[in-house]
Order: sequence, then structure tokens, then C-alpha cells
Amino acid sequence: MLCAEGKARDLSGHVTDIAGAALTPEGLTHLRTLDPSTLPELPRGARKGPCVGQPSKVICVGLNYTDHADELGMARPEEPVLFSKAPSCLAGPEDDIVTPRGADRLDYEIELAIVIGQRARYVDPQTALAHVAGYALFNDVSERTDQLQRGGQWIKGKSHDGFGPIGPWLVTADEIPDPQALDLRLEVNSQMRQQGTTARMIFGVAEIVSYISRFMTLEPGDVIPTGTPPGVALGMKAPGWLVPGDVLELEITGLGRQRNRILPT
Repeated sequence: MLCAEGKARDLSGHVTDIAGAALTPEGLTHLRTLDPSTLPELPRGARKGPCVGQPSKVICVGLNYTDHADELGMARPEEPVLFSKAPSCLAGPEDDIVTPRGADRLDYEIELAIVIGQRARYVDPQTALAHVAGYALFNDVSERTDQLQRGGQWIKGKSHDGFGPIGPWLVTADEIPDPQALDLRLEVNSQMRQQGTTARMIFGVAEIVSYISRFMTLEPGDVIPTGTPPGVALGMKAPGWLVPGDVLELEITGLGRQRNRILPT
């Protein structure tokens, strides 16, 4: 928990993890009753893990920004394009990203992630936001050869260990009055690669939650990365694939910053 002074406080005496029941309306109501000043302060420099623990699934939305679809020369989808990442890919916001064996087209994608707080099954867009616990910054790291040239199924290039840095914070939905008015930016070695706004999403947060709930039940703690703005390496004329030594820095309005180094295999 982040207190008003910006210090991280220890919630382990009250919840086992920021997951499942802790993210339901009842769980969040309980956490709001706590006085952060009475909680132990975490040690300075302690590792920040994923801000969401043990999601049952990570369901992503592809080609969901008008300008990203345009840069790839692909038609804007008529329905959300869905794919999954293995939950084991989740990593902390400052963790290093280890290059997978044989990787030659390592890419990045800054995304707004939805975190579900209330079971959602066949929900309407008008009520979908009531099922959202909060939002987080997410980097949908990809290995494009595995994703696109290994017999289909994007999950192959999306699920390597460490390919889902999330956080640093889970910001509850009441702190984000309009998820369609957030700025996103990603730099590689201090050079701007991605800059966009969630206002350019083809399918907004409410529509995404409603749509996915038609095909599967969304459970508290499930994570939904919602797509990326233009500027990915895949869309560049001379692709700037990530290589060992590169440093990624990401930021979304109100959701904090990430910083990750690319390490060799």
C-alpha cells in the first residue's frame, strides 16, 4: 500500500497477496479501512514484485489502437482481437528481462492493463466498469519470430518468463475517473519510441470487459492488457529490436513508471 507521503507500506499482516478475494469490492473496502501510517514501512530498495498476484488468466487485446493498426498496415478490427499470455510471464516493474534462447526479434509494447475485481460473465458494457478493481501499467514484451513464424498462436512469442512486467502500482478504479484519457510513453535508451493516448483505443475498457465476458468468466485478479499505441519495433522501417544492454522506461498517467534492462540469455 502506498501512503500519502509516497512510502510503501506492508500489507502482509492483512492479506496474503494482492489477488483474488483481496481485489473484490469487499476486499478493497476492508483495505480502505486500514490506516497506512500504522503499517510497517517496507525497506528502502526492496524489490517490487508484480502488483497483482496469481491471476487465473492474462487475456490481451491486439491491434486496439487506430494508429498502431495503421503503422502495421493492417485493417482495424471489427471485433476485439484476443490472445493470451501465460500468467507465469508476469514480472515486477523493475525486473530485468532475460533474452530467450535464440531470440532475434525482441520487442516491447506499453499497455494499460485492466485488473478484474468482481466476477464477470455476460456483462453489459453499461455495467462492465463495476467489475474492474483497478488499472496498472503493463509491458507486453514479445519475441516476434516465436509469435509470427512458429506455426501461429501468438502465445508462443508472448509467454517467456519475464515477458509481462506489471506495476509498480495497482491503482484502484476510483482513482482513474476516465481510463480513456490516459497518456502512455515508452523510451528505449532515453529515446522516445512510443507515445500515445488511450483515447485512440478502438475498443474501450468497458467494451473490452463486456466482450471477453461473453467467451469466458472473468475472475477477481484476472489481467487484461488492452493494446498498444504506435512505435513498436515491428512497425519500424528499420526495426529497432531490443538487445542486451538496452534500458526500457515506461510511464502511464497516474499509474507510475517502469524501468527494465535487457539481459543476455
